[in-house]
Amino acid sequence: MANIDTVLIRQLVILVLILFSCINIISKGVQAKEDDHKVTNIGAVIDVTSRTGKEEITAMEIAVQSFNNKLNNHGLSFYVQSHGKDPMLAAAAGINSVAAEKLIKENNVTVIIGLETWELAAPVAEIGTRARVPVLSFTAPSITLPLSALRWPFLAQMANNDSEQMTCIAAIIRSYGWKKVIAIYEDETYGGDSGKLAVLIEALQDIGSEIEHTLVLPPISSLSNTKEVMQEELMKLLSLESRVFVVLKASSVMTIHLFEEAKNMGFMGRDSAWIITDKITTYLDSFNTSIISSMAGVFGIKTYYTENSSEYESLYGQFKQVFRKKYEDEDNFEPGIYALKAYDAIQIITEAMEGMINTNISSKQLSEKILSSNFTGLSGEIQFERGMLSQNPTSRIVNVVGKKYKELDFWLPSFGFSRSLVNEETEHDGNTAQGLYGQVTWPADLNQVRNPKGWAMPTNARPLIIGVPGRTSFEKFVKVKNESNQNEEPEGYCIDLFKMALEVLGYDLPYKFVPHFSTYDDLVRCVHNKTFDAVVGDITILANRAELVEFTQPYAESGLSLIVPAKSEESAWMFMKPFTWEMWMATGAMLIYTMFIVWFLEHRSNPEFEGTWKTQIGTAMWFTCSSLFFAHRENVRNNFTRIVVTVWLFVSLVLTSSYTASLSSMLTVNKLKVNVTDIEFLKRNNLKVGCDRDSFLRNYLVDVLQFKSENIKTINNQDSYIGEFEKKHIAAAFLELPYEKVFINNYCKKFSATTPTYRFGGLGFMFHKGSPIAMDFSKAILTLSEKGALKELEEKWFAPSPECSTGVTDNRTERLRLHSFWGLYIISGATSTICFFLFIIKIIKDQYRSNTSPRNNSIWSKAIRLARFIYQGQQINFAIDQTRPQLPEIVGRGSPRWKYSSPDAAENHVAASSEAADVEMLYIPGG
Repeated sequence: MANIDTVLIRQLVILVLILFSCINIISKGVQAKEDDHKVTNIGAVIDVTSRTGKEEITAMEIAVQSFNNKLNNHGLSFYVQSHGKDPMLAAAAGINSVAAEKLIKENNVTVIIGLETWELAAPVAEIGTRARVPVLSFTAPSITLPLSALRWPFLAQMANNDSEQMTCIAAIIRSYGWKKVIAIYEDETYGGDSGKLAVLIEALQDIGSEIEHTLVLPPISSLSNTKEVMQEELMKLLSLESRVFVVLKASSVMTIHLFEEAKNMGFMGRDSAWIITDKITTYLDSFNTSIISSMAGVFGIKTYYTENSSEYESLYGQFKQVFRKKYEDEDNFEPGIYALKAYDAIQIITEAMEGMINTNISSKQLSEKILSSNFTGLSGEIQFERGMLSQNPTSRIVNVVGKKYKELDFWLPSFGFSRSLVNEETEHDGNTAQGLYGQVTWPADLNQVRNPKGWAMPTNARPLIIGVPGRTSFEKFVKVKNESNQNEEPEGYCIDLFKMALEVLGYDLPYKFVPHFSTYDDLVRCVHNKTFDAVVGDITILANRAELVEFTQPYAESGLSLIVPAKSEESAWMFMKPFTWEMWMATGAMLIYTMFIVWFLEHRSNPEFEGTWKTQIGTAMWFTCSSLFFAHRENVRNNFTRIVVTVWLFVSLVLTSSYTASLSSMLTVNKLKVNVTDIEFLKRNNLKVGCDRDSFLRNYLVDVLQFKSENIKTINNQDSYIGEFEKKHIAAAFLELPYEKVFINNYCKKFSATTPTYRFGGLGFMFHKGSPIAMDFSKAILTLSEKGALKELEEKWFAPSPECSTGVTDNRTERLRLHSFWGLYIISGATSTICFFLFIIKIIKDQYRSNTSPRNNSIWSKAIRLARFIYQGQQINFAIDQTRPQLPEIVGRGSPRWKYSSPDAAENHVAASSEAADVEMLYIPGG
């Protein structure tokens, strides 16, 4: 029996050993199989309750399954941790960090992907850096953080900062001329919203616009009564004028409540404009038709991706089938941009692991391989630079219409709006200012033709409150007829101009005039602090005022004019006025010189110029002076004289014509003579001056022109200036150019004005800073000016008085000056001088020819004889025989009454004189 038990025990031991051997062999086989098939664990931190999260999970599951089907020796395991229903609450509570740590510790994940917002990605990136686990986020901070690649070396951001997107929004705002916007965002942590706001502010500054107000909404998870809170927040916007709203960041639930209440409170009116960023635009695919209809007219920025590739079509079919099966409650089963990013994220990981399947890859190597990815995915170009995508994606501008949205233009980075994906140079070299090419549907008005003003436009219930100056020095511009009855409209040039501009605007503008009895600077402050919506009146455009308010195009030029008393310039010596004294002196000198030349050339041979000294001078002067009026009767014999006289007659013609015209002008146009010539004269003599009471001129005279304050007297109205001048209280008055014209038109006989040397910006209307109404009025004023309507209105209100309608000039009428005639004098003088010397040469030459037996004689004697000949008209023999007695003169001086009866007689006389010269030698007395 014992032997039997021993045998059984031995057999049992052998059986156990055999069993252990089999188990060991089987386990080794399983282990070998496991070694041949490696598995990489991927973790995802996603909000599984949101539409975006559902798309991402579905796309990643399809990508993982596709990868696992291709490779037999390697596989991907996919683990999901949800950060909660509210991503902002999850970020604040740190749930996403816990989810990431759980994936690393419990599921031993190699890579973490997901994270739709930066406030979720930032803490997970910190954990990934500490655990040396690569993190792929679908978002990036709005502003590129300094040294982010060093701070998070294991973070790869499948996105870009918001710079390009905010540039696109700014371009939309610029193209429609909106100057002020309201920024709206839902409060979050990690600076996600403030970063977007900062980038938007910078983009708006580049185009000359600004953010009027920032509405920060509380997190949706913190609200117990969302509708009531939303109404309270939107009520803050009713007092603002801007109606351009840019929604930077909001959850899908907050977006629904925001637009529903905005529509109920009238913020979706015809002059409103709404722009949403790309994240909010992705919600449109998941919103039902009732929510979409409350967003009609909204602009959206949507990341563009192609739908024509075979890869997309393959994913599209699988995605639609899987998504419909898993989420039957969803209305839309098509993949969005975040689904494509999730699919590309799996591809990034698989491509990073390819070629390293049979080796042990470290986290650092995997991270480097991920960051070195370079391929074209379904969401766009995948290439990283400093931890984020290197290329900004192309965007598409969408417009919500009815219960859906339509796609408008493309936004190409560094180019602008475009009809197509090609950078066409013909499209304004990147259209950023001409507006969108596509037809835009605006809020509340599907048939609206004009673009919205982006401004709270006046209505009958809330008309435009327009301030008008209650007291003005010149009432032709603005006049409040009844101070006690403010319902009575004011009148004047400015009021009529305003009403004419209204007709040009093309839209209704309810308004109400409110007189304001204070200074013009106070009116500027009233517009700035929004007591008035606008001011219509004679407001001068100045640099310091333009910083506070928006001015229209000036309707009248403005400058500083000096008004001084004047009296008529008529006098007994008016006939001397046409020429300046230099002109009179030059004319007299030329007259005397011409007289001498005529006498010299004619007195030898022309008996009309003979006689005593007095007779010769009188005849020559009479001839020259009478030639001024072409009344001379004396004949001229010498050809040189004829040349001189011809030029002199031309000079006389020009001088007499010019003198007659100038004197006629002086006698027919009333001229005024002033004692005060310029500003320095007033300051130098410490004289008092006047200016308008409510104008800026008093400070201008003190600060800029350096007048003493005690020498400046403020004057209430136009008529008071006359009394102040008559009482000698002021020596001059300073008025702006428009007022000077009105004043001189009424008192042209008593006062004169100087040309303005100090210029201002002109007269214009005032509106709130950034008001589009100001721009419309500017266009209307330009239109009226081009049509001549402003000229007609000026003639109606500023017509001169009857006594001033004939034309009045001041004392600066130009007199005839020497510089205008010196050319004539040079020609006349040169002609006379040349003729004089030619005549002298001819005389000397003729005398040398007539002498056959020349004798030696001194040069001095010859000069004396030549001078006597010039005076006495005697013929000279330069070779005189001193020993021979003098003979009577053959050619003596005839009687003054002696005349040449004919040219033949003159020739006989010359011949006889020549023969006598050949026969006799003449002796000159004293010679």
